[in-house]
Amino acid sequence: MPDSSICDVAGLMVGHHTDHRRPTGCTVVLCPQGATAGVDVRGAAPGTRETDLLAPENTVDRVHGLLLAGGSAFGLDAASGVMRWLAERGHGVAVGPARVPIVPAAVLFDLWLGDPAITPDAASGYAACEAASSRAPAEGSVGAGTGATLGKLRGIAHAMKGGIGTASVTVGGITVGALVVVNAIGDIIDPASGQLIAGARGDDGKPLGMLQAMLRGELPAVPLSGTATTLGIVATDASLDKAAAKKLAQMAHDGLARTINPVHTVSDGDVIFSLATGTTGERGDLRLLGPLAAEVTARAVLRAVRAATGLPGLPAVAELAG
Repeated sequence: MPDSSICDVAGLMVGHHTDHRRPTGCTVVLCPQGATAGVDVRGAAPGTRETDLLAPENTVDRVHGLLLAGGSAFGLDAASGVMRWLAERGHGVAVGPARVPIVPAAVLFDLWLGDPAITPDAASGYAACEAASSRAPAEGSVGAGTGATLGKLRGIAHAMKGGIGTASVTVGGITVGALVVVNAIGDIIDPASGQLIAGARGDDGKPLGMLQAMLRGELPAVPLSGTATTLGIVATDASLDKAAAKKLAQMAHDGLARTINPVHTVSDGDVIFSLATGTTGERGDLRLLGPLAAEVTARAVLRAVRAATGLPGLPAVAELAG
């Protein structure tokens, strides 16, 4: 469904902040009343904050927001603004006289576009919270997807524009949604048809099909470590404990593997978070939720790249199709 989004999961709000001084920004998913969360990191070059506490054996079992941001490691500062916004409204874990909002975060590298000194900061995170709503969020080149790129195996000069996308499905009264920022080093494939959608471009400016090129003997460019990442959040209105939430995040990575080739590389920092709001009052069954999470993650990837807007030297799918 074209209007489906992660906001179809009751209890969630999404907000973007886009920095128009250069292509960068951040996106927040808020669950102020708290939600069980998990995380699974598959890329070898992640940039994250507060992920250790999501391990099933660790004490804190609720988060109040998740942040995805550009700006590489500098962008992690935006989570401080999300914390401040939540704390001002009385949300967080009660610790003595204080409430401490729990806001795990992950970032992507977009510093080669414009002035690298301009990165998402605490004010950006706060602004994303101010913009948050339960309506379907904008997709494409907004928020954390503003400076996202993809198809970088021949270098940035042959890359294409990435973005942010979202999708959801409802089965048996349970909703599963995903929000994905595509900043991958690999190509984008439509799993339904096997069609190459976007990726590293050949000398004619069109997607080349990098795996096939490598099989023919064309070696990839030597990438800088950590310059590519796909970030995602999968959410459900079913109830899960922390161990099941982690497993949901793990299973959602299958959606990346169906649509991005190669994925989880040494240059990617691929991270997927999971959220379970429990608003239906139903206990989640991973035999259903896991396959649905992979499906909506794959759909969100395709929507992200199809909604993207190109930049000089970085065409988007829509432009090449036109």
